[in-house]
Amino acid sequence: MAKNYHVAVVGATGAVGTQMVKLLEEVTSFEIGKVSFLSSARSAGKKKTFRGEEITIEEAKPESFLGVDIALFSAGGTVSKALAKEAVKRGAIVIDNTSAFRMDPDVPLVVPEVNEEALKGHEGIIANPNCSTMQMVTALEPIRKKFGLNRVIVSTYQAVSGSGVSAIRELKDQSRAVLNGENFTPQYLPVKGDKRHYQIAFNALPQIDVFTDNDYTYEEMKMINETRKIMEDDAIKVAATCVRIPVVTGHSESVYIEVEEPGVSAKAIQEALKNAPGVVLEDDPANQVYPQATLAENKKEVFVGRVRNDLDDPKGFHMWIVSDNLLKGAAWNSIQIAESLVKLEII
Repeated sequence: MAKNYHVAVVGATGAVGTQMVKLLEEVTSFEIGKVSFLSSARSAGKKKTFRGEEITIEEAKPESFLGVDIALFSAGGTVSKALAKEAVKRGAIVIDNTSAFRMDPDVPLVVPEVNEEALKGHEGIIANPNCSTMQMVTALEPIRKKFGLNRVIVSTYQAVSGSGVSAIRELKDQSRAVLNGENFTPQYLPVKGDKRHYQIAFNALPQIDVFTDNDYTYEEMKMINETRKIMEDDAIKVAATCVRIPVVTGHSESVYIEVEEPGVSAKAIQEALKNAPGVVLEDDPANQVYPQATLAENKKEVFVGRVRNDLDDPKGFHMWIVSDNLLKGAAWNSIQIAESLVKLEII
């Protein structure tokens, strides 16, 4: 008889947590017998509906995980560091959407379309990659498998929802103020705890997260290090520039790659992408068909277009990659991991 799983969502009231709840309602690949919605003390006592049943949100505590089979974490790195191992002690498998464990050598960093087999080595905690990394490696893996991959240079154009609900509100408020000719004091932070406030409406901020000693931001270093870990190849050359733009949902990326195999054409790259899992090729420049953030919103796939040869390097190619950062970039990948755990019978 199929098992009924008890699933907990930590951070159930946040932007990503809300999407996790919606996606869990649609799950048919395994049976959900019980759900628990966990959050901060501030949100405890509020109600959320799941499959027609009203569920009371509880404060997340170590004892909250007794009897839980799968715990989906999306409440910030501090909460994950405090509670993830406590959840594992009580028998749960944790799928963590923060950066807390991504580079831990004992924690698999998983995109099911790319490295599902890595799940077999989990020790209770599985990390969800950074949203911008996730959509990029999903698109690049079928190319790497077929033609090899030497270099990746990516520039991202990331939606404000990647910074949470407050950033969405800030963008809308600022946009109204600017259009109405009103004065306002910017409250938007490139990262929580940073010293400076910048306008995001009608602007582009070439900073996501704080800067490291090498003048790359932590967001950029996440993309570099996570790509190598997921693809299990420290030799891949990766460089990133991450930019926040005034879009609510949907990350876009301009990606340049260099393949190993000589004589590869743009058409061959397109063919590799056409039937790749989780990828949709939208590439008809003659008819102005290419991925767009507004068209990717509320969709689970990664969309790729503008595939073309570099004009100078015969092994170089450019492409445009777009995905809903709250779905494939966060909540949907977490659900996919849970589905893979059940499919591989390692839960």
